[in-house]
Amino acid sequence: MPTDNSNPTAAAQPELNRRSFVKTAAVVTAAAAAVTTGPLVKRAKAAGEKVQYGFIGPGSRGGRLLERHLQHIPTGECVAICDIYQPNLDKAMDIFRGKPDGTPPKPYTDYNALLADPNVEAVFITVPLFMHYPIMKAALEAGKHVFCEKSLVFTPAEVHGLRALHEEHPDQVIQVGLQRRYSEFYHAAKKLIDDGAIGKITHVQAQWHRNGNWRRTATPEMEEQINWRMYRQYSGGLCAELMSHQVDVADWFIGSRPQSVMGVGGIDYWKDGRTVFDNVQLIFEYPGGEKLQYSSITTNRHVQGRRGPGDGCRELILGTDGAIEISLIPNGDGMLYLDRMPLHMGDDEQGGETWTAGATVASDTMEQGEGLAIIPNEVDAESGEVGFIAKEVEYAKRWMYRKGILSPTAAVHEEYKELESFLDCVLTGAKPNSDIEVGLQDSVAVMLSNLAMDQERKIYFSEIEAMGLDGVQMTQARSGAPDADD
Repeated sequence: MPTDNSNPTAAAQPELNRRSFVKTAAVVTAAAAAVTTGPLVKRAKAAGEKVQYGFIGPGSRGGRLLERHLQHIPTGECVAICDIYQPNLDKAMDIFRGKPDGTPPKPYTDYNALLADPNVEAVFITVPLFMHYPIMKAALEAGKHVFCEKSLVFTPAEVHGLRALHEEHPDQVIQVGLQRRYSEFYHAAKKLIDDGAIGKITHVQAQWHRNGNWRRTATPEMEEQINWRMYRQYSGGLCAELMSHQVDVADWFIGSRPQSVMGVGGIDYWKDGRTVFDNVQLIFEYPGGEKLQYSSITTNRHVQGRRGPGDGCRELILGTDGAIEISLIPNGDGMLYLDRMPLHMGDDEQGGETWTAGATVASDTMEQGEGLAIIPNEVDAESGEVGFIAKEVEYAKRWMYRKGILSPTAAVHEEYKELESFLDCVLTGAKPNSDIEVGLQDSVAVMLSNLAMDQERKIYFSEIEAMGLDGVQMTQARSGAPDADD
């Protein structure tokens, strides 16, 4: 991989094979360390100004974000794109070629050259997990704001390293790609929970099941680069790629962070050379006694209670007075089920804490256990309240939804919203919904889950504070180069 990119449009490309993939990490991490602090962070842009951003790693995930969402967001302008894999770079550049409303972005094959571009104010990073931290470090030291896909970091040393970097660069926005934090359905469900609709949360059950080998077609020379998710030296496996979204939902809805995790996993079906587990089963315990039971498998995608299999993804929030079932896949939806406890703690003569359900969102005619669709309310702009007609329309929608006649849709797609929100935070200095602390906690959950399965013991989250403090940047000891495919 060339480190001199004075001619970013040069046609000559490195041979992308296993040997170059393995050798490149030492080069890029050393180059990242050499990047000096960049210009002062710009703030308080005038009305109508756009954030000029660069995009690093427009593979399958990154390309989707660029094509479906980012190019349509008016508060941002893509001025640079970087990828070491020419087909991905060409495809991303094609999105902007011929557009009448501006100059196409500059293409780069070295992210350090992109970060040295003074026109780039912020970067979107969607490379493989093991390269997140080196590129974020270089970006922050170059004075850029950072949006990085989950998981935010890969190792315990990087948890401490990124926190220290944030303290050194407090004016730069760091946002992680956990789009459920930007979903109207999830916010509606969170409000129901906060209003007491399901009482006290006691358990969360989450699953992301798929039916396939999770493998992409690749030549032997390109195997590790294309299928990086399947190898421990590059990937956190199912925990990083799938569970990270759902443990974050549990943290958010419960309102606290886990204190321990235990579980089992294995390579029990897909014995094809992968080194990450093909199934995981985990139990997280929270300070209030709440439990998250998590499952991810690759041999069956069925979701209990659904007419169709979907993508095997859901979260079930269980409380003392009801339950909420919610998912973004295949489309955003949620259902509230009432199940009032006849007796709460504190209702008897022994005393104690009493939990009551204060929500009034359920219909008076709703039967015990009947599902009520969660649809974000249409609020009157002047009064701030749901009007009579809007409320009746909402109940009609919910009835049709329960009968399978109507599927709800969010006003703004959650991926669009999270990207738009990042650009707005860059413009205003506001704090992202999925900020650095959310991202780091989520990454810690991924690391400790894998450790619990590897060591076959209960792992306490407090253990992370003593991990990775040997002064060695663990990223420098790993091998590989950034593919474009997060």
